[in-house]
Amino acid sequence: MRIFNNIYVYGRFLEISIRSQMQYRLSFVMLSVAHLLATAVEFLAVVVLFNRFGSLTEWELGEVAFMYGIVNIAFSVSDAATRGFDVFGAMVKAGDFDRLLTRPRSTVLQLAGQELTLRRVGRFLQGLIILIWASNEMNLDWTVLDAGLGIFAVLGGAALFAGLIVIQATIAFWSTESLEVMNSLTYGGVFATSYPVSIYRSWFRDFFIYIVPLASVSYFPTLAIMGRTDSLGSTTLFQYLSPLIGITFLAITLQFWRIGVRHYRSTGS
Repeated sequence: MRIFNNIYVYGRFLEISIRSQMQYRLSFVMLSVAHLLATAVEFLAVVVLFNRFGSLTEWELGEVAFMYGIVNIAFSVSDAATRGFDVFGAMVKAGDFDRLLTRPRSTVLQLAGQELTLRRVGRFLQGLIILIWASNEMNLDWTVLDAGLGIFAVLGGAALFAGLIVIQATIAFWSTESLEVMNSLTYGGVFATSYPVSIYRSWFRDFFIYIVPLASVSYFPTLAIMGRTDSLGSTTLFQYLSPLIGITFLAITLQFWRIGVRHYRSTGS
């Protein structure tokens, strides 16, 4: 019952956030379009790369675009839903976190529901459009299993990116600042895993497979959906199950968050 109650409360938080943003609809549309155009420039760089070299090792433009779409859809979902964690350092410095602690609700729930950043829909739409285009480019024959894996990869990716943002927020318990290196890691991870990890040097590739396992929600599921053999030797079963790693990563970071809450000392303001 507690889980359902938390889901209901979270839904109410989101409803309030959406209503607030929809009061300024023109501003919302303009910001969303601006975000769409800004992220479109990123993909333009991918197109220019392939126009110059033709292919990326054994990968064609449509295949890389497919991976790019999955990663950016996942990141847009996470980015929209974790705004409260993104500004958590400032909240701790101002002593505003004390207010959340006095409420009989999970602090994670309150922060996640603080603001649903709807303007991130621009990146979401861009990722979706590119994903559809890439599917057509490759003449991909979608099955129910493939569609399920695609959704699973997006959910796993959103969970993994959320985990990175939670780590950044948790560090603020001790430093009262969120380390900018985590921001670089998050956005850098979006860029790096928009390409096949097999093209990178072993140390860089291993980092995104074993340390920050973003390859588990982009590279491996893409291989399974396209029916490609992995040059790194992963099995088809692992490729289908790999998005679970993203969900597990988030679960671990939430435990780290709980440790931070227990060690929190109010700074006041």
